[in-house]
Amino acid sequence: MNGPVVVGVDGSPSSLAAVEFAAREAGLRGVRLRLVHAFVRPAAHIPAGGRPWEPSGAGLRELIDGTLTKAERRAHETAPGVEIVREVVVGEPLTVLEIESRTASLAVVGSRGHSRFGALLLGSTAGHLAAHAACPVLVVRGRPNPDGPVLLAVDGSPAARGAVEFAFALASLHGTDLVALHAWSTRTERAYEAPADPPFVTYDEDRLRDEEERVLAEALGGLRDVYPDVAVDRRLVRGRIRHTLIEASAEAGFVVVGARGRGGFAGLLLGSVGQAVLHHAHCPVVVVRSGEG
Repeated sequence: MNGPVVVGVDGSPSSLAAVEFAAREAGLRGVRLRLVHAFVRPAAHIPAGGRPWEPSGAGLRELIDGTLTKAERRAHETAPGVEIVREVVVGEPLTVLEIESRTASLAVVGSRGHSRFGALLLGSTAGHLAAHAACPVLVVRGRPNPDGPVLLAVDGSPAARGAVEFAFALASLHGTDLVALHAWSTRTERAYEAPADPPFVTYDEDRLRDEEERVLAEALGGLRDVYPDVAVDRRLVRGRIRHTLIEASAEAGFVVVGARGRGGFAGLLLGSVGQAVLHHAHCPVVVVRSGEG
């Protein structure tokens, strides 16, 4: 997809960090960068004859214009050759970014902010955005590690194929390695993580490990030929999924995880695992819905 890279802008340090990431990604992809500021205002405050997207107060207009100007300057410094478009849009930031994502190749948000864009990563809202955005969502958090590999969380589900494809493309764009990590545990061990599950007993751990090896190999099938420039480190780790991903993210440049359409996180990102990665990974996180890539 050749759509623009869209980034939510509110003027906070986290937002400006997101602008830098978004500018670099737009430059690597050769697409435009859209700086989007969502403006929420009751309709009753729109002056007669005024345009609905235009703030009515001069001070507010100057504040918004200054915020976008600062963001545009930062983007130009980061990626001088990128074409930049500025947009002020009426609406809730979450809704605005969902709409923007329909024509975007990537949506970028910061992990904290001054305005309501900052609320994108509170509670379940980040999962909601990831499940509803029509393009991959990059959450800028942790510390930058441009030389770190792309860490791909593999669960083997068909819904995660888009995440696998995106991770290979991302590693190729950045000229980095790809770490394909598949964490597994016995059914008894999983019962400890989810007490509601019955405590099944594992019969043949060697056979189970071989099966998980097959899942990992099949998840990467065909893409190593499509991206011969990407060195792949396949890691099959026995352990708790949430802890394994967060620990591995300490050495990564990005973590890429899959999400299942409108139903929330799939496979290895069931329940609190997806939120844990979004909130505690040591590096930026990309969430890719089924069918994206």
